[in-house]
Amino acid sequence: MRIDERRYAETARDYALRVLKANIISMDLEPGAMVSENELSAQMNLSRTPVREALMDLAKCRVVDVLPQRGSRIALIDYALVEEARFARQVLEVAILDQVCERATPADIAQLRQNVRLQLMTQEPGMDSLQSMMELDDAFHLMLFRIAQKENTYSMLCSMTIHFDRVRSLALGVVKDSKIIADHQAICECIAVHDAQRAKEIMTEHLGRVKVDEEAVRRACPQYIKEQAKG
Repeated sequence: MRIDERRYAETARDYALRVLKANIISMDLEPGAMVSENELSAQMNLSRTPVREALMDLAKCRVVDVLPQRGSRIALIDYALVEEARFARQVLEVAILDQVCERATPADIAQLRQNVRLQLMTQEPGMDSLQSMMELDDAFHLMLFRIAQKENTYSMLCSMTIHFDRVRSLALGVVKDSKIIADHQAICECIAVHDAQRAKEIMTEHLGRVKVDEEAVRRACPQYIKEQAKG
């Protein structure tokens, strides 16, 4: 498990939640894996209470299963929850693009372009890093919410989009598709020329790629996927 340093003034519970969430999204804590409060506490140098509270928070998001008298387990990927998270992101991210195209300054556009250049660098030989690509991807989308002055909306999304983000992380390793970066590049250039309509079209297609990748993910990692109940 990857352990980041605790941030200044970060509570033990918030730190445990942030570290656990990051490891669930990166798949360092694999779907279906049992986790021990004692082991997690030792790894993060925390008492059991904040770790238990963080696991309960994640259980409310349905990404951790609390099993009576057995402990906690990282939930399998539920594509119904993935689709719900994708829908929420699409509705909100497409909606903010009018404001992004209206408000983006030359400095904002330069920052977006720099982010895309760094994404392209992760594709060069010897530079492949799923973690850095995920971080850059997240930073790109967060910048859009910041430009639109909707950062609280982005924060609100985070508890739901962990399901979507987990599949994004998995797909980066399974599908290895550079279209994601090309989408970011195209969205950036639409913002630069204030073409909100085209930016919305690309964003809709961009966030829909998780549905296109589903078959490949299911085929490569069936042990991670929750079987849907038969109707």
